[in-house]
Order: sequence, then C-alpha cells, then structure tokens
Amino acid sequence: MTSKGRESGRKSLSPWMTCEKCQITLPQKCVENHDTNCPPNLQKWNHDFIYNNVLYGTIETYKSPEQPKNVSERALDDIVFVSHNALQLCEIAIGDPVLVTTVENTVVKTAWPTKDKSLTSISLTKHAMELNDLRGLVKIQKLDCPVNIAKEFIICNVGKYTLPEATMELNIILKNYNEHKIYSVGNKFSVPFYGKKLMYRITQVLSDEHVNNDLHEQLEQLNIKDQAHNIKLYKVLYNTKWTIINDVQENKEKEQKKVKYKVKDVGGYDKLMEDIKDVLDIGLGRCQSIGDFYINKGILLYGTAGVGKSIIANALISQYDINSVTINTSDIYSKSLGETEQKLQDIFMEAKTKAPSIILIEEIDSLCPKRSTSSTDHERRVLSQVIALFDDIQNTDDNVVILATTSKLDFVDSSLRRPGRIDKEFEIYVPTPTMRMEILQKMLSKIPNTLSKDDVANIAFVTHGFIGADLYGLCSQAILNAVKRRQKTNATSELSKVTSADFDRALAVSKPSAMKEVLIEVPNVRWSDIGGQKDLKLKLQQAVEWPLCHPEAFLRMGITPPRGVLMFGPPGCSKTMIARALATESKVNFLNIKGPELFSKWVGESEKAVREVFRKARQVSPSIVFIDEIDALGGERSSSSSAGSNVQERVLAQLLTELDGVTALGSVTLVAATNRPDKIDKALLRPGRLDRIIYVPLPDYETRQEIFDIKLRNMPIAEDVQIQDLVDLTEGYSGAEVQAICHEAAMKALEEDLNATIITKEHFKAALSIITPRTPASLINLYNDYMNKIH
Repeated sequence: MTSKGRESGRKSLSPWMTCEKCQITLPQKCVENHDTNCPPNLQKWNHDFIYNNVLYGTIETYKSPEQPKNVSERALDDIVFVSHNALQLCEIAIGDPVLVTTVENTVVKTAWPTKDKSLTSISLTKHAMELNDLRGLVKIQKLDCPVNIAKEFIICNVGKYTLPEATMELNIILKNYNEHKIYSVGNKFSVPFYGKKLMYRITQVLSDEHVNNDLHEQLEQLNIKDQAHNIKLYKVLYNTKWTIINDVQENKEKEQKKVKYKVKDVGGYDKLMEDIKDVLDIGLGRCQSIGDFYINKGILLYGTAGVGKSIIANALISQYDINSVTINTSDIYSKSLGETEQKLQDIFMEAKTKAPSIILIEEIDSLCPKRSTSSTDHERRVLSQVIALFDDIQNTDDNVVILATTSKLDFVDSSLRRPGRIDKEFEIYVPTPTMRMEILQKMLSKIPNTLSKDDVANIAFVTHGFIGADLYGLCSQAILNAVKRRQKTNATSELSKVTSADFDRALAVSKPSAMKEVLIEVPNVRWSDIGGQKDLKLKLQQAVEWPLCHPEAFLRMGITPPRGVLMFGPPGCSKTMIARALATESKVNFLNIKGPELFSKWVGESEKAVREVFRKARQVSPSIVFIDEIDALGGERSSSSSAGSNVQERVLAQLLTELDGVTALGSVTLVAATNRPDKIDKALLRPGRLDRIIYVPLPDYETRQEIFDIKLRNMPIAEDVQIQDLVDLTEGYSGAEVQAICHEAAMKALEEDLNATIITKEHFKAALSIITPRTPASLINLYNDYMNKIH
C-alpha cells in the first residue's frame, strides 16, 4: 500500500490508501477487508473504494440536522451527497451532474459535498430513494457522455394521486420544476400540486438525436455507457413539451392481464346461465319480441357471498362483444350534493348512446339500501334516481339490459323488486356435489395435478356446504401444500404436481365460509373408540349417513329421512362422545349449540340466535346441529306463566318452528342429548321433530368389556389383571366411571412410584374401592317409566 499523502510526509495521518496491486483507492478502515478481496469485484463489491474516477459504495438515507446552505428544500431530492474528499478523488466539482447507478436503475443527480465523517458515504433523501427504487450497491461517476436535448417527454401517472385531466397550470409546473434536469426513459419524478405529490414515469422521449461519427468520442462514450447500462440521457429545456397519457396502453395490458372469465370457465351452473342468457338475448334485441311489448330489462342475481355471482355475470357479459359498464358503489358515491345521481345519469346515458349495452351493478343493496326511518336523505335520493333510470330504460326500445348482484336480497328495496324494474331474479344457489365436481374440474384444469376422476369425485362429495370461493381457497391451500412439500424434498419444478395427499391436508384446514363464525374444533373420535352401543350407532347412521350416501333409497320408498334424534340416559353413558364420533365419521358440517350462549337479556336476541344457527346449518347443509342438555333449552312450558314472558319459552317456540315450520329444514339433522327426558316439552318430541328417541342405558357386560379393552389397550397392565374380573366387578357403573377406574388405577401406581411402568391388580382394587357407581336406582326407574310411556 502507498499513502495518498506521501508528499506531505505524514503517511499515517492520510485517510486514503492506494493498493499497489490493483490501483484502487480506499479508506484506511477498509484495508483489512481489501487484503482478502484484491482485486475487488466491480459488479458485487463488499467494501467501498474509488477506481478510475468512479466511487463504489452503498446508499444511505440522508439525515442532517440542518439544511445545506444555498440549497432549497425543493432541490434536496435531486442531490446526491458525497464526502468532499471523495468528490476530489473522482474529479467531480460541486454542482456537477453525476450518474448514480444501482443494480437496477440509473439516474442523474447533482453532486454536493457533505460533512459526514465517513469518507465514502453516499446519501440521498428518503423520497429520492423510494421514487426510483435506489438501494444497495451504488456507483457514482461524473456525467461525461453526450446528453440529447428532448423535444417531448411522454409521461404517465404512477402515484396514488391522479388528476382527471392535464391543465395548463400543471403544464407550467412541469416545465418550471424540471427545467435543465436530465432523465432517461423509465425514470420517475414527482412534482408538488396543491399539497399533493404527483408522481410520473417517463415512458417515451422524442428528440433529434445527435449522430456521432468521431471514432474516438464513440469509444469514450462506449466506456461510460457500459458502466451506465447503455442508457440514453435527455435534457429538459423550458420549451420541452410534456404529454401526459392516461396510460392507455398500460391499461389495455392490465385489462388483458386481469382474469377475464369466459362461460367455459364457469362450472356447475350451465342450466342457470342458459336461462339468464335467454333473458339477455331478448333484452339486447338479439331475439325479436312478440308484438309491441317491452320485455323486462332488469335481472338480479342473488346468493351467498362468494358463490360466484360476479363471475357468472362477467362470463355472460364476455360472451357478448358489446359495450358494458360496471358500477361499483365505492366508485360513484360522493358526499357532494347531487354528484352521485349525476354520475349514475352519465353512466346510463352513455350505455344508451353505445347500445346495445349491459350495465352491471355490483352489490345493489349497498348502492340503494332498503328505505327505512334511519335512511339518510342521500340514500333516498340515490334510490329515487336509480328507480327513474330503470323506468326510463324499461319504457324505451334501447337494447340496454341491467344486471345486478346482491348477497343480501332482503336489503334490496321492494320498489326495485317489481315487474318493470328488476323482474327476473335468479338464485345462485350453493352447489350440489355434482356441481362441485364440475367446478373443481374447471379449477384443476389450470393446475398441474395427479388427481384421478375418483379423487375429484371424493373431494366434491366431502366438501359439504363449500361454495365457489371456498373451493378456490381449497385449491390454493393444496398448491401451498405442494410447494412446501417440494421445498422439503428439493424436487425439481418439473416434478411438482398437486397430489391427492395435498388435497387431503387442505381439507383438514379448509372449512366453508358460512361456518367460519360458528366453527368448532371437532375432536377426532371414531366409532371404534366407543365401546358397545351398536344399536345407537346404527340409528344415528340411519339418520345422518344414509340420507347422504343413499338418497335414492329414501326417494324410492317415498319418505324423508329422520329429522332429529334424541339420546337420553344416565350421565356418563357416552351420549356426547357419540355426537363427537358422529361429527368425525360422517364428515358433514357440525354445529354445536351451547344453551347458555343463546339466552340474552334483550327481547328477540335469543330467538334470533337460534334462527341464525339453523340458517347457517341450512347454508352449509348437509349438517348436524348438536344440542347437549336440551332440557335446559326445550324445557316443558308451564301453563301458569303468562304467555311469551319467559325467554326459555320463546326460544323453545323458535326451535319448534325451525325444526318443522314453513321453511324446509333441508339436509339438516338435529341431534340432542339429555339426562332428563321427562322435562322436555312434548311438542319437541313428536315425530317430524325429534323422530328417533333412543335410550342410552348403563353399559351391559359386553359394552363394559369393550370399554376396558379400548382403555387398557394403551396402558401397561400386569399379567395378573383379568379384564373379565373387572367387568364383573363394575356392574351398574356408567361408561365414564369405568374409564375413571382405569385412570385412578394408573394414578395409584404413580403414587407408589413416579417411575412406575406397570399397573397391578392391587392398584385396580384400590381404584374400585374409591370409585363407586353414582347412578341412583330412582333415575333408572324414571327412565324405565318414561320408556314404557312412549312405547
């Protein structure tokens, strides 16, 4: 190494060093780092240095307690701050234009000295760094290459603020703000406009480019251009023209990139789409109407959120190569008086002039909600305007059709839902298993997969209550699982395909969106985990699994499946556990009602809670609604209390109407459990509501033996423990008590020795002496009397 300050004779005090091998100049602090990296990589360096009058460093954010003298705040974003020493070594004068080159971008800034202690610091303002995405490694060099004079800059808006049109005022600001600045195509800049920062990107520059024939100059220019990514630079003069384009080309590209739904992309709803298409054909004048009669021009698609209303509407619109307008409430709502109505008028007027047209109104319930006492004046005016525009289109022969969508049909004002306005209402219903299979096949056609037709059919069968958006989410989760699997195994991308196992894992975490609010974790309990109770298991399978797996059998016999099942019996006889197993084994959606949650001190809230549970159950059908301890919810109504005064009675009334009211329950099964069937209201126990009443008795000899087998399978028991003896000794014990004996025996073994590895006969004897049967004979007699009464 040789010191730059040799002539002064004070080598040790010089902050800079020159490497004799590679001739780079670097600060003293980087010497050790350089010794291991000599010569440094000019593309990816790991310490700061100067070579051939070019400073190689890293960008930092400019932070200074005070603003530099003679520099206005406006000019700060156009300045690169470099230490005085570094400027001298790079032969850059203060105020010179310099090329700032990062890995991805090149911009021209003005060099300015900084008092920063770090010799090689290169700093820019935060806004300048964010604007052109300048970060990481950076090169600073004097601008020596020729700069062309620009005749016209074509720019497009890229910021969050946009102006509806380019004004003369903005043009003057652009001229003043950018005079004498140097840009290249792709650079971004910002200008202040009434407190906003308008951001633009340069998309094209028109100029009289100077053709250079001097070979020496060409070679010199080539050297600089190599370092500056072969970039062409253009200088702005005051008379340079500025043209702001609405990014028409980019918008077109974005529109092309945006997912355009075709009819062939929509699965499952072919018949429904044919019906909607027939109405559209007549409304658009494709089919001649009979006589001088105007066929309806308003169509409403309704269904739960995510079922596919917008996709179906857009797919139908794409089939007609005609003018279409989409109205989103957020786009046209304005707080200014009359502006929303004016925008609506303009949209409808444009649709008329460009007829045939389709106007798509997304979520019409939020554009003009139902009139009520709480409606604002603005909402009423918008509704009146929409009604007037509907009537106007209906009474003319303009070939304009209005398609509207909503997920809250009840919230659409009744004055819109009448013939002459919105006449045709199509429900986009929750897909059936066959429809789900079609939808999945359409989605899987875009995903590399190894699924067979049977795999897809199985997925379609078990995805009860899934709508289009849920199936899309399921596919997304399966892709995520496949990507994770590929990362773990380091497989090549050619081999990565979505498999059936990926979908199985996705199904474990994906639930229908309507279940998200009432989602409960169903414990993984199998029929095999429950000893005995064969009759009860069979009756539950008949009520829940048969209608799902063999619907044709019920149709053939001309009957409907059982509506509800009531299990009653002594406490601890696995009634709740059986419900859990049912939820796991049947794979249907499982809603658990906890009685106390339904009760509210507000009038009407309790009944609403019951209604909501059954509404959700219908939405995600087939499903099971499980009510534990139903006697607390459906207790017998007393004749003495005044009608309707008791919350419990109102909840019971709501429960009765939900189970067998005017609204069909659909594929929803009610499973209830209780210890006191005599306390339940008789209206709840009639056929058509709780059809099946099943007694779950204390476990018999065979059942107790099965329970012991299941429990002791995973416990280290001594050879002298005879299961038959335990079964004989536990006569009159409930299932929960039998399980408690096993637990207590294990605890006794641990009491004696915490490192115990075996449970002996003595431990079981001690457990039997502690745990005694707690089901009183009076309760068994009550059940027997009840059984005799109902049979």
